[in-house]
Amino acid sequence: MAQALEQLRAAAAAAGLDPGAAAGEGEALAAAVAESASQAYAAWGQQTGHLEAEAFFDAAHRGRRWRAAPTVLLSQLIMNGSAKAKMYAEALAEVSLAAQQLGEPTPRTAGNAAMAAAAQLAAVAAPRSSGTHPEPVGKSGDLDLSAIDPLTPGAFPGLGATRPRPAEGRRDGIQPSTGTVSTSSTDSGRGEPAVEPVEPHPDSQAPERPKTLAELLAELDDLIGLRDVKAEVHRQVAVLRIEGLRQKAGLKSPTITRHLVFVGNPGTGKTTVARLVGGIYRALGLLSKGQLIEVDRSELVAGYLGQTAIKTAEVVASAAGGVLFIDEAYSLAGDQYGTEAVDTLVKEMEDRRDDLVLIVAGYPDPMAIFIAQNPGLSSRFRTTIEFDDYSDEELVEIFLGMAGAADYDVTDECLRRFEMILRSTPRGPMFGNGRFARNLLEAAIGRHAWRLRDIPEPTVGQLRELVASDLDQQEPAAENQDPSGISPTGKLAASIPEGGEAAALADDISAREPNAPHAATAEQDDLAADKGTP
Repeated sequence: MAQALEQLRAAAAAAGLDPGAAAGEGEALAAAVAESASQAYAAWGQQTGHLEAEAFFDAAHRGRRWRAAPTVLLSQLIMNGSAKAKMYAEALAEVSLAAQQLGEPTPRTAGNAAMAAAAQLAAVAAPRSSGTHPEPVGKSGDLDLSAIDPLTPGAFPGLGATRPRPAEGRRDGIQPSTGTVSTSSTDSGRGEPAVEPVEPHPDSQAPERPKTLAELLAELDDLIGLRDVKAEVHRQVAVLRIEGLRQKAGLKSPTITRHLVFVGNPGTGKTTVARLVGGIYRALGLLSKGQLIEVDRSELVAGYLGQTAIKTAEVVASAAGGVLFIDEAYSLAGDQYGTEAVDTLVKEMEDRRDDLVLIVAGYPDPMAIFIAQNPGLSSRFRTTIEFDDYSDEELVEIFLGMAGAADYDVTDECLRRFEMILRSTPRGPMFGNGRFARNLLEAAIGRHAWRLRDIPEPTVGQLRELVASDLDQQEPAAENQDPSGISPTGKLAASIPEGGEAAALADDISAREPNAPHAATAEQDDLAADKGTP
C-alpha cells in the first residue's frame, strides 16, 4: 500500500494538487476499505507512519463515503475539467485494491476494495446521454430555457420519458459517476486543515471546459427514479435563471433563497443530486466553483464550547464558492454544542450569501422540527425537496448499474436471487434503498473473491460472473473466525440475528457515543452487508 500511496502523490503533483492532501485521501480510503479486517489498524499504521489506533479509526470514518463516491480532490479535478483526473482516479483505485491486503483479508474487504475502486474510476467515465429527446441548444451550448415552461412534462430532456433497462455501467441515484465531492472537509482526528478547493497549477496541462448546464441537466435526468426531484430542480433552474436575467436588465427582482432542504430515507440519492445542484448553480453563474463538501455533526462539533464555532467556520470556508451539504442535520439540535454550530452556520450563510449554498438533509419529520425551531434557519430555507423510496424495479436497475460499473456480470439466477431478497425485505424508515443494493453488491463481490480463492488462474468469465450463491446471506467461514461468532476485531460475525438486533446494536452505540451519530449508521451498514438486511 505504501507504494500505491507514493503513486498517488506523484499523480497529485502532476495534476497540480498538494501531494500531502492527496496522501491523506488515500490513507482514509484505505482505512475505510480495510476497517473490518483483523489487525488492519496495525498494518495501516506501518504503511502510513500513523501508529496510533485512533488515527486509523478517524481516517476510516472520513473515508467511508469514498467507498461509493469519488474523493474530494478527484471531484475538484472533474469539476474543473482537468485532463489529469483520469490518472488521479486510477491511482486512487490502486490504493483501494492494495488496502484489501491490510491485516487478515476477508470477503468483506475484497468487496469494499472492488466497489471503492469502481467508484473512483466511474467518476471519470464519459457521461452517457439518455438520447430520448433532442436538446435545445443556445449560443453558449447551454439549454435555451427562454421558451420552455418548466412545469410541462417532457419539456426538458429525459424528464418523464420512458427509459430502457440500464446498460452496463449505468449511473444511478446512489453511486455518483462524475464530479461528486462526497467527503469530510476537516480531519477531526488529527486536526489537519480543511481541504481547500483545487486551483489550477501553472505547470499543469490547461484544463478542459467545465460541464455546461445542458450536460448537468441531462445527467440529472439520467438518474434512476427521482421523477419529482428532477421536476423541482428544473423548476428551480428556470426561476433562478429568470431572476438573474431580470437583475442584469436592471429590473426589480425579489431575493430568492438558494438554500435547500432534502428530506427522505437513507440511500435515496440526496448526495448525488446535491452534487449536481452545485454544478448547475455554477453553470448559471450563481456560484464561483460549484464544489460539494459533505459533512455530518461530528465534522462540525468540537469537544469544547468555543471550539465548535471555529471548526464550523473552517468547514464553511472550505465550501465557499460551492455547496455545503450537511447530512442528518437534525442531530445538531438539542444541545449547546449543536446550537453553537447552527448559530455559526447562520452567520456564515449571511456573510457568504452571494457565493455559498447550504443544503441540509435528513428524515422528513425530524428535519421539519429542526428547521421550524430555529428562526435563523426557517427564514433561509424556503424550498424542501422530498426524495421518495425506490421501487423494487428501480433497485434492480441500480444493482445492475453498479455491478456493470465495477465490471461484473450478473447471471439470471443471481438477479432472481436479488429480486427475491428485495421482496422479502421489509420496508421502513431504516431501509437503505440504493445503499441497501450497494451493500448487497459489496458482500457479493467479497463472496465471489472467496469462491475463486483456490483457483490458480480463473478465466475472464469467472472473474466477471456473479452467481446466486454470491448473494447468500450467510458469510463463508473465515479461518480467523472464532466459534463464538465474534471476530478478532470484536465485531459480531454472520450469526447475528436480523432486524431488531441490528437496531438494538445501533441504539447501544448511540447511547455510548451520543456525539457521534454516524457510528451507529456505520455499524448498521456493516450488518446490512453481512446479513443482506437493511
